[in-house]
Amino acid sequence: MAFGTGNHATTYLMLCEILKLDLKNREVLDMGCGTAVLAILAAQKEASRVVAIDIDEWAYHNAIENCRLNNADNIQVALGGAEQIKNSGMFDYIFANINRNILLNDIHYYVPVLKKDGLLFMSGFYKEDIPLIEEECNKNGLRLLSYTEQDNWVAVKTQNQIKPDYL
Repeated sequence: MAFGTGNHATTYLMLCEILKLDLKNREVLDMGCGTAVLAILAAQKEASRVVAIDIDEWAYHNAIENCRLNNADNIQVALGGAEQIKNSGMFDYIFANINRNILLNDIHYYVPVLKKDGLLFMSGFYKEDIPLIEEECNKNGLRLLSYTEQDNWVAVKTQNQIKPDYL
């Protein structure tokens, strides 16, 4: 067992957000992937490249096994924290279902690998935490577009407003 069975409100909210998106030929990062349920759904929605990263070794092994069981061979699973992101390329979408404090600490890692106008979805925190998350997003060139809520848990949708250095 690892985090991300789909039963918790935050995972459910993130799955709902992914279901709304056209991921065909898009590049996706599932940060703090747990069981890789978000990455697997992205792969099933025909994302061209999916990277799943988790800092927990048990979650890492569980994610690999779940990808195998779901015939999601195009998912690259990596063990590590946010420092791994810089080695993973650029993404159209990033999904980070972790917790408030880690997200606040790691938002600055996400922006450099998020394409201009790319979307960062975050969950793992309560509705009352949105102002803190939004403040950190604003500092890093992300604009809060919307949020969804279930049982006081939320998932926020943000958009990158910064043009990457390589363009």
